[in-house]
Amino acid sequence: MAAIQDSPYPLVFPVANLPPAFMSPAANLDAQQLSIRTTARALTGMQKEAVVVNRATGTCWRMVCDEGPYLHGSDLAPFPLAFFCTGMVSSYMSSLLQLLRQHGISHRNISLLLHNRYSMEGSARAGTMTGSALPVELQLVIDSPVKASVLQQLLKEAVAASPAAALLSGTYVSEFSLTHNGEQLETARVAPTNQPLPLPPAGFAELSPVPAARFAADIIRKHKTAAIVEGVTGGVGTSLAENQKRVLHITGACTLRADGLKQIVIELHQPLGSQFHFLSDDSAEVDGQERAPCGLAYLSAGLAFCYMTQIGRYATIMRRPLDAFRIVQDTFFEHPAAGKPAGMQPVVTHVFIDSKHSDEYARQVVDMSEQTCFLHAACRAVVPVELQELCRAIPIIP
Repeated sequence: MAAIQDSPYPLVFPVANLPPAFMSPAANLDAQQLSIRTTARALTGMQKEAVVVNRATGTCWRMVCDEGPYLHGSDLAPFPLAFFCTGMVSSYMSSLLQLLRQHGISHRNISLLLHNRYSMEGSARAGTMTGSALPVELQLVIDSPVKASVLQQLLKEAVAASPAAALLSGTYVSEFSLTHNGEQLETARVAPTNQPLPLPPAGFAELSPVPAARFAADIIRKHKTAAIVEGVTGGVGTSLAENQKRVLHITGACTLRADGLKQIVIELHQPLGSQFHFLSDDSAEVDGQERAPCGLAYLSAGLAFCYMTQIGRYATIMRRPLDAFRIVQDTFFEHPAAGKPAGMQPVVTHVFIDSKHSDEYARQVVDMSEQTCFLHAACRAVVPVELQELCRAIPIIP
């Protein structure tokens, strides 16, 4: 498949015939760790394809990603930060629902509203362009007879207990390896990894879904298409400018369907992007039915897709395109211990580049892509999650 539009399959599906190359064993994995391997490749334009494997359970999802008009994308699938925002808000919802059950608190009409912002500033050619992650705003909307202060405290505990929160609350130096034209090179500015080098990603064309009855329909779908607007902030092609000073704004609203699936509506307000609907389910490890990807699968996919976009974006800005590029990314999350928040280990990314350019340029691509990646920025800095005032739509009378 050279392009998303060439595939007969949906934008996301559980894989029935996972090739062994996608499922290498995790090193030093213990019972308290969630290890997710994301293998991704670039397709045409700004499109990407990824295979996301939970290495503890073997659950595997294939997903595709695209960009909107702001990057001259074809807008056929969600943008990278949509996956990450979905991962965050669905992970928080899972933790909150678990706490509500544990405390025997009745509720209805529950939703979480999340505002997610990032910034990009500097010059690509001068090497100063840098991406940053800004504070997250989270609000609970719920109908419940319980005091607002109690519900707010439970939301605070839910955020802290979510493995997704570990990425935002800690500081982690992401680690990389680089293979250029089949030869492994030492990295330049980015931190090197001592993790074993995986085989170059291959076998995407062999992937096919399990029977449709075993997973939800329309897990990812576009709800509203972005307008094609030129000559305005966030309009067509603006994210490819050589010099940047801008803020990105994404919102995510997570609600519960009658069948227990979490439904997330993601909208990109700046730059001007489309609105997408996602479905999420819990993994089998926490008694989920796995009818749709779990929060950490989306979170890991978003991180990989965002880095991949920066590779393609930088090569486009520099007018030195790459023949092909792929990554294998390992994320390690830790379950929260009693009375302690969840944890995480540094993200490990193995980069494979094929090009007609020098090794020096390949190293530069890896460095600048990490420097401009919004989600690796979230890894290397503490990103506060600010809880907004609780909202009650229709209070329940005890």
